[in-house]
Amino acid sequence: MSTTVNRSSTAAVRGPAAPTRSPIPARPRAQASSAVEGEGERMTGASAIVRSLEAAGTDVVFGLPGGAILPTYDPLLDSTKLRHILVRHEQGAGHAASGYAHATGRVGVCIATSGPGATNLVTPLADANMDSVPMVAITGQVGASLIGTDAFQEADIVGVTMPVTKHSFLVTDAAEIPARIAEAFHIAATGRPGPVLVDIAKSAQTSEMTFHWPDELELPGYHPTVKPHLKQVREAARLLATAKRPVLYVGGGVIRGNASEALRALTDLSGAPVVTTLMARGALPDTHPQHLGMPGMHGTVPAVAALQRADLIVALGTRFDDRVTGLLSSFAPLATVVHADIDPAEISKNRRADVPIVGEINDVITEMTRELVKEHEQHGLPDLEGWWAQLGKLRETYPRGWHATEDGLLAPQHVIERLGKITGPEAVYVAGVGQHQMWAAQFIDYERPRSWLNSGGLGTMGYAVPAAMGAKVGQPDRTVWAIDGDGCFQMTNQELATCAIEGIPIKVALINNSSLGMVRQWQTLFYDGRYSHTELSTGHGSRRIPDFVKLAEAYGCVGLRCESEKDVDATIKRANEIDDVPVVVDFTVSRDAMVWPMVASGVSNDAIQYARGITPDFERED
Repeated sequence: MSTTVNRSSTAAVRGPAAPTRSPIPARPRAQASSAVEGEGERMTGASAIVRSLEAAGTDVVFGLPGGAILPTYDPLLDSTKLRHILVRHEQGAGHAASGYAHATGRVGVCIATSGPGATNLVTPLADANMDSVPMVAITGQVGASLIGTDAFQEADIVGVTMPVTKHSFLVTDAAEIPARIAEAFHIAATGRPGPVLVDIAKSAQTSEMTFHWPDELELPGYHPTVKPHLKQVREAARLLATAKRPVLYVGGGVIRGNASEALRALTDLSGAPVVTTLMARGALPDTHPQHLGMPGMHGTVPAVAALQRADLIVALGTRFDDRVTGLLSSFAPLATVVHADIDPAEISKNRRADVPIVGEINDVITEMTRELVKEHEQHGLPDLEGWWAQLGKLRETYPRGWHATEDGLLAPQHVIERLGKITGPEAVYVAGVGQHQMWAAQFIDYERPRSWLNSGGLGTMGYAVPAAMGAKVGQPDRTVWAIDGDGCFQMTNQELATCAIEGIPIKVALINNSSLGMVRQWQTLFYDGRYSHTELSTGHGSRRIPDFVKLAEAYGCVGLRCESEKDVDATIKRANEIDDVPVVVDFTVSRDAMVWPMVASGVSNDAIQYARGITPDFERED
């Protein structure tokens, strides 16, 4: 038998349910049985796992073997369709699967054993859950007769992961393996994408069964709303056609839903300013004249001001995150809100929606554009000249920039901006979490979707290196840069060994300020400069622990160091020229550099500081 968890519950299956088509390029719901290799054959459950992954269209699996999953690793060795990448830590497997999924739009797959192997996947599963990344995790479990006895390396991973996955399965009957894996891929990729865990008892892996790939999936209660309600879309178009100060507030759902082209059409037609959240960078090209940049805690002044002044916000594939809204009660006080999302649980969760729209975001935007054309034909084009004059003045007064360092060390903003300019928009940029993440979001121009990967919702330190590894596997012809801090890097840098051995030539820009930079910034601003336990001793002075260049070389990578502004461009170009092995560049930067603009936690966006001591005045027209 198998046990499924709250199949119709929104806690287990987030969002509405199984659509007729997926918002991302996913595998078919289930390939026809006659087309699946092994159909009708007798085999072990372990072989069925491998065959099922192949049938689901998987081409790469990131994993690490152990006792409870060992039966599956035997037939995996014989697969000609699956590439297995042996990671150095299960967390790396999870983030790599996530990076692969984010960069390609396909379902990422990771595999681990029971107990600590499975619990090491909890962080990447939670991370993927927050950022709506389609992922399937296969874990081994102790034999069915031992479940509940506290057997060696037993952990109730289904129970552990229930709050941080879209769905979780426990399989104890070998015959059910194909159906559960097919369902896992379908759930992960449809509706609001997310991670699904399939925990398979060792006894089910060793038992024999007859392989049958399902022709249809039976998922009672899982029926996501795909088609938006036309009446609501028409109302949204009417509001957009008549608003004086509209803003298109774009979230990561637009990228997950492959709706960037539709967004471009709506943007051009509406004439409205656009802001793209941290998870939506690249959804609209940064060079588009209507793009104001990123809103929120470290957003641009024009983007934050536009939301605060707006009389209409059209929110597309976004969830009104606290890092965007600041103090919620003071967020966009004059705005009517249109909120479109695939997940009805997000509608009015934080900010009440005046016009709620549930459906696939590409369909929503496409229908809204069609209706907006009709509105313009009937009422003429809206007059947004005054609105753009206000926003243009803010753009001119508060441009992107930074202050020179006082200690003579590199300005991290300069390093990251040059990295983006020299490498170009066709690359993939993956960031860890902290100051370097915000600078990467601010100072690199993103011109296409899936060019920017980061841990947005959970804020996971250690994300960058393994996620970059997964992205490079999924996009082997693109240059992939991991932009990491010295704190983040030391959490998962062991995956450089995986990259070197497996021939995955990622590049790492190590923004080394010898401290936990974002925590130190908060200590500077809010704790009177009392730097409690944020010094890392990695880059300043003669004592480097560790020496990142030597560490890179020990892992079989090329290690470079840059400490002078005059060497920045040449060092980046040298790193870009190396294509056969991973490269780590240790950029020694100032620890006193801070991320600006900034809205302090728990205060109104009206209190945004452009730089320390400089607070823009948001004049409003009621």
